[in-house]
Amino acid sequence: MQNLKKTVWMHNKRLYFLVGLTLLLGFAIVVQAFLMTTIVEGVFLENLSFSAITTWLVALVLILLIRAVSDYLSKRIGVSIASDVKRDVRKRLITKYAQQPVQLAEKGQTGKKVSMLLDGVDEMDSFYSQFIPQVMQSTFVPLLAMIVVFTQHVNSGIILLLSAPFIPIFMIVIGMKTQKKSEEKLEKLASFSGTFLDTLKGLVTLKLFGRTKRQQDEIEKSSLGFRDTTMDILKVAFTQSFMLEIISMLSIGIVALELAIQLIIYESISFFTAFVILILVPEFFTALKELGTTFHNGRSSMGAANKVLEEFDTEDDTIKWGKRELVKQDVPPTIQLDQLGFSYPDSNFHLEAIDATFSPKQKIAIVGASGAGKSTMLHLLAGMITPQHGAIKINQQDLVHFTEKSWLAQLSYISQNPYIFSGTIGENIAMGTTASVSEEAIQQAAQSAGIAPLIESLEKNYHTKVGEAGRGLSSGEKQRVSIARAFLKKPNVVLLDEPTRGLDLATEKILQQSIEKLNETATVITVAHRLHTIKTADQILFLENGQLQAVGTHQSLLDNLPAYREMVSIQQGGEQA
Repeated sequence: MQNLKKTVWMHNKRLYFLVGLTLLLGFAIVVQAFLMTTIVEGVFLENLSFSAITTWLVALVLILLIRAVSDYLSKRIGVSIASDVKRDVRKRLITKYAQQPVQLAEKGQTGKKVSMLLDGVDEMDSFYSQFIPQVMQSTFVPLLAMIVVFTQHVNSGIILLLSAPFIPIFMIVIGMKTQKKSEEKLEKLASFSGTFLDTLKGLVTLKLFGRTKRQQDEIEKSSLGFRDTTMDILKVAFTQSFMLEIISMLSIGIVALELAIQLIIYESISFFTAFVILILVPEFFTALKELGTTFHNGRSSMGAANKVLEEFDTEDDTIKWGKRELVKQDVPPTIQLDQLGFSYPDSNFHLEAIDATFSPKQKIAIVGASGAGKSTMLHLLAGMITPQHGAIKINQQDLVHFTEKSWLAQLSYISQNPYIFSGTIGENIAMGTTASVSEEAIQQAAQSAGIAPLIESLEKNYHTKVGEAGRGLSSGEKQRVSIARAFLKKPNVVLLDEPTRGLDLATEKILQQSIEKLNETATVITVAHRLHTIKTADQILFLENGQLQAVGTHQSLLDNLPAYREMVSIQQGGEQA
């Protein structure tokens, strides 16, 4: 709620102008009532000629024009505030998502973020464009009307005073329910969007495993949940409209009956007074009814706004990145793992007390069975997750003391499935660095990665378009594009998560040559499974069930560690290395 108030008061100058226009609107409504009564009384009771009331008619037209213009400008100000707030919130959301630490960015569904950024922000509109202007109008216009009615006839004023509170009380009760339902609706929409986007991204996998029907049922279930929540909100809206009409009609009817008795039976008030009151009373209740309708939309919008603005309250304190910059040097840093430990929530897996030191330009291999903790260690080194115990030290200084950006600037992470974006091959290689690069530099990086011959054989060379997620490229070609990014970046540390898995031997040989070239200027840390990769490593870390069993060269581990020897034997098909 505090964030919502801040977004409103950021536009305080326009709000003050809006108050002025509202007061002008209220003044116009009151004057309009008196002018209309004067004209009606002059024509029907005093039998005045048309020329005698011309001045009053012109004045009435001017007042009606002032009323229309002030109402229009009030709505325009509301729309402009809504537009500015939505634009500002979207910019801030995009900036927040872009600047999130890697481990936070990986959390949550992409579809949920897209839904929050588009649908969630759009849902905020009616609070600023309709609710705020109408709250002001429904505050000042009924107040002015009631004051005038009290000055003309106390009994009518008392009736208004007694009946008016039923409308805001009813609106508050309904509004609270509406806001809760709106928040639920936005959650359902985010869930539906996330499920739908995940399904689209994994459609090929679902088809291959024959799971499309089950996922279709999941989408249908999510869609029906969103539909039911939306219908609940509409039920509340219809109930509110019906009740507001009943309250308004009864109140207006009581005022009209009381005026008729006073005017006809007791003859205690004049026609002028009775007619002015009869014009102002519907205006009084119309303003409150419009507030009732807008209140429903406003509370619904407030629910969405609170959900969106909660995104900015997400605490990043758990991400222990500091403020100092890690300066990139010509020589790669010394990396030390000091009693490094990590465990996943709701899992029995624990990475325990890992001690190791990686010297500059070494080739490090991390090996072990599936689930041993190899990828977890790589994620810790990349900063994708934060150590729960121990530390990663860079040149004797804890990594958490440095900014994430300065650490990521020093390393390249090459996964099993690097993401290739929709665009040209040249643009995808250029993503390896934030600096401006020439086409010659891109070509040189592609040459070093061994993909230049393939690119140059294409009709448009580096301007050849590839589809989303690299459609049109094979797994090996995607890996070579990823390695070309690394050559362009010139990192001090290269992290590779089994980059050659599933590749043919020819492609793997090209990649290995590229990795060897990267190793000339950088420390290369690889989660490895191929024997020839392991053999050439300066250090091999053998993990088993999250524990570091041994560190050494291929030969030393082969001689001293039976579990490693068994793994090598399986790799060689039973032959001794």
